[in-house]
Amino acid sequence: MNPIDDQTSPEADAVREVNLALWTAVEEGDIDALGAIWADGADAPSVTCVHPGWPALHGRAEILRSYALIMANTAYVQFFLTDVEVKLAGEVAVLSCTANMLTGMAEEDGGDEAGFAGGRAVVTNVFRRTPTGWRLWLHHASPVMAEVDAEEEI
Repeated sequence: MNPIDDQTSPEADAVREVNLALWTAVEEGDIDALGAIWADGADAPSVTCVHPGWPALHGRAEILRSYALIMANTAYVQFFLTDVEVKLAGEVAVLSCTANMLTGMAEEDGGDEAGFAGGRAVVTNVFRRTPTGWRLWLHHASPVMAEVDAEEEI
């Protein structure tokens, strides 16, 4: 089956909405909203997540625990998504984007916020269509370590 690259279709819009809900749930520390996005039921054991710098996590329970840990230890985070593209192939959708992150930095003595730090990750999210809508099946985020100048030789 050939992927459809129609960025304006209602299905592509639905996938973008679920993707945005994923990032909003993390920003808000809402584990229940996050749980509603990840595939469940018979698909629960097969879901996979790779956070930047982490080994692959498998299974819904392990993945949701990882997000709970991240959210419990993050005072503030905001994501700005760019370069969002959706490819549809039947019951599967692949969304790629750049997640530009801004996070609060706590003082070392445990005090108030000491400032902000930023980072970027290139993300691939694979969604599966279910009877209840599009659900996240695979999330893979890789940190962007440095800018590459188009004129530099690689």
